[in-house]
Amino acid sequence: MTGSLQLPLRTARLELRALTPDDIDDHLRLVSNPAVVRYLYEEPMDRSAAVEHLARRLTHELPDEGSWLNLAATVDGVYLGEVGVSLTSRAHRQCEIGYAFLPEAGGQGYATEAAAAMVTLAFDELAAHRVAARLDARNAASARLLTRLGMRHEAELRENELVKGEWTDESVYAITEQEWRTARESAAPAS
Repeated sequence: MTGSLQLPLRTARLELRALTPDDIDDHLRLVSNPAVVRYLYEEPMDRSAAVEHLARRLTHELPDEGSWLNLAATVDGVYLGEVGVSLTSRAHRQCEIGYAFLPEAGGQGYATEAAAAMVTLAFDELAAHRVAARLDARNAASARLLTRLGMRHEAELRENELVKGEWTDESVYAITEQEWRTARESAAPAS
């Protein structure tokens, strides 16, 4: 299941490409922004921390179990944010997606489009049976995105994680391959 991936990936409006060291200024704008990292584990990062954080994301390989593939989402070469997919269990054919976008990219459907590409990649390239997303339960915008993707809210884990010194609830959303394919077929225009 792991190996090379033909990049960049293209959607209707986006190019999803491998991150490079040259992305540091954009990556820093993302991970230093308190609004972006509000519901994530890390505090806003300084340049030094962002360089290390980005260095761990520099791969164009399909993820092996327990690792992530993170890609830059761009429109006409303009960086909007990052999206990723992880192979969480090879035996159970489980994947997880994640995303973070700059606030100025919000409200235009870019994050939804990029996340949908990661779900498709999980099913097509990683042979996933099920794709999940985990989020801080307070993150209503992310919950709406996952609902737009057709994912179902499967669990609400009370005080499941200690985030920035505070016990927080975690929501779990997921969709199976059959549900994804059926939804995509019914949404496709008739030819």
